[in-house]
Amino acid sequence: MSGPKDIHEYLAEFDDIPGTLVFTARRARQGYQMNQFAMSLMKPENRERWKADERAYLDEWAMSEEQKQAILDRDYNRCLELGGNIYFLAKVFSTDGKSFAQAVSTMSGMSFEDYQAMMIAGGRSPEGQRSIKEGR
Repeated sequence: MSGPKDIHEYLAEFDDIPGTLVFTARRARQGYQMNQFAMSLMKPENRERWKADERAYLDEWAMSEEQKQAILDRDYNRCLELGGNIYFLAKVFSTDGKSFAQAVSTMSGMSFEDYQAMMIAGGRSPEGQRSIKEGR
């Protein structure tokens, strides 16, 4: 029986899941301002300011240029890499008039119709690569 893992070893295991970014404390700290921006869109007056001039509204937040560009590009995968939380980012695509499924389909590389059909059929197959470092 082995002893407890070092916390860094344990957290590194999260980075070994293909196609998945786990929202860790590190990512939460990295994306704090991005997620606060997204949550600000819960207020109608902020949504109107955002729609009027997205760049100006983003410039009010202490985000990196890379985070701002990912939001402007609606590159949700990049937003997640930069600390965004999909449930907070939902405020962005909701403001754009997109459903959760429509937005997530853009992250999968599939058309909305193909993504929707896959999900109705039960989702992605559990078969396939399960570890990046082991290539299995």
